Amino acid sequence: MIVPAPYDGEERPMLSAWAGALVPVLSDTTVSGTGHLPEPAGTGYVLAANHTSFFDPVLLVGTLHRLGLRPAVLATAGLWRVPLLGPALTREGYVPVHRGSRRAADSLRHAADALSAGRGVLVYPEGGLPRYRASQDRPPGRLKSGVVRLALSTGVPVGHAGARRVSSGGRGKQLAGWATAPVRRPRVHVHFGPAVRLDTSASPLDDLETALARAWAGAVHALDGGPGGDGTPEGDERLPAGRH
Repeated sequence: MIVPAPYDGEERPMLSAWAGALVPVLSDTTVSGTGHLPEPAGTGYVLAANHTSFFDPVLLVGTLHRLGLRPAVLATAGLWRVPLLGPALTREGYVPVHRGSRRAADSLRHAADALSAGRGVLVYPEGGLPRYRASQDRPPGRLKSGVVRLALSTGVPVGHAGARRVSSGGRGKQLAGWATAPVRRPRVHVHFGPAVRLDTSASPLDDLETALARAWAGAVHALDGGPGGDGTPEGDERLPAGRH
């Protein structure tokens, strides 16, 4: 059984640092809505993001790293079988998700432990990647209820657009996309929407779906040249250099 290791912030977060270094190499990423990120540090929070490409984890973990945040990530348990990657995921306190098994509830319990310890948790509440192969973005799909059970108080929706320009389609096209991304550096935008209170809502899943759809629409709008999403005081900004 894989048990995430407690992460106290003292150990160097190698996966986050690597992702932070890769994001500007593989994409031209801008962000907006950073004023909606939780403060102060040390307070547990849930980030709920749309899932559209295999580039998503690199994009979001790297972006958050450059913004000074090191959340635990709920990720498919199959990644723990990859040599070297599995131990690194465990060391940084990431949480394996065993879908369709009796151990599925363990992921929520371990994520709740991370929240209780004051750490952020990044989740993909759609539960998997979309099946279509086109490089265009589509709105987020229906969400699983687990994220609502996890985010007992607040959830911050994270919408992003453009990740499929890095990696999408069949296996060959995806490999070609990764290989040529440093030359192409496709534009990508990440938008953090306003936090959503879930503990006082009569329909928390619907409210989170609406908030995530709005965050995604804000990212698409910014990517198309508009201002940086709904309620964003600072507009678009280049991804900061961050700490490595």
